[in-house]
Amino acid sequence: MDLTRRSLMAAGAAAALPLPALAQAAELITKPIPSSGEALPVVGVGTARRYDAAPTEAERAPLRATLKRFHDLGGKVIDTAPSYGQAETIVGELVAELKIRPGLFLATKVGADSKEAGRAQIEASFQKLKTERLDLIAVHNLRDITNQLATLRDLKQSGRIRYLGATTSFDNQYADFEAMMRRETLDVIQVDYALDNRGSAERILPLARDRGMAVMINLPFGRGRLFQATQGRPLPDWAKEIDCATWAQVFLKYVVSHPAVTCAVPGMAQARYVDDNLGAARGRMPDAALRTRMEQFIDGL
Repeated sequence: MDLTRRSLMAAGAAAALPLPALAQAAELITKPIPSSGEALPVVGVGTARRYDAAPTEAERAPLRATLKRFHDLGGKVIDTAPSYGQAETIVGELVAELKIRPGLFLATKVGADSKEAGRAQIEASFQKLKTERLDLIAVHNLRDITNQLATLRDLKQSGRIRYLGATTSFDNQYADFEAMMRRETLDVIQVDYALDNRGSAERILPLARDRGMAVMINLPFGRGRLFQATQGRPLPDWAKEIDCATWAQVFLKYVVSHPAVTCAVPGMAQARYVDDNLGAARGRMPDAALRTRMEQFIDGL
């Protein structure tokens, strides 16, 4: 997908804002976490796969530049997990090196099969991320959900975490996820959603809004088909109506303009992708009519 995206970005480079212009651009659009009112920029950083291993300085340098650029442009949310290889360790070390922890919203997950294993994993996450307080820990893919949520509630009450939640990225879990959302009180859920993957919008996203839960979106570019389907295609005229210069911005603006969505966390491992993706957190957003048009367009490819 990265190779496809690189070719798309090259094709649209003339239309994109240069780095200095981006740095002086309008502030990022934010949305509130319903349980607190705290505002988060609508685009964050996901660290699955791209941060799972970087043993050499040559491999870490672009990740460091990515996080620095993200912070410099007003980004806050960085989403990681113990199951993402070395991502927690790499993020923790880079954030410490850059001295940017106070300006970030660090989110991780717990995925364990017992209360004791969950507690051990959570303590390891604090150590790897080099912080005494985490902004969000979510139960990963409903794993041992009852025990893990009990632990997270204790951590929230003691002030070690600020928010708790649960995640999924599999539609075969949606029924169980919906049932869990109805019986539990959560600050945040995370679910997959994209212009070509709209299943969670049928019940999960409306339920989150009804229940006062913030929504983080994983896989906002889908699972590869969006960039493949649009490779070599010029942007439609309607992209200008929502201030999009690239296909990535089109895909992200569709996601974050959903009324229930708080923040999307696309993977970013190069500083230029930060500039591109955060462009989707500025300017005009699609209304309901244009969102329908976007769906019809992508479904027709």
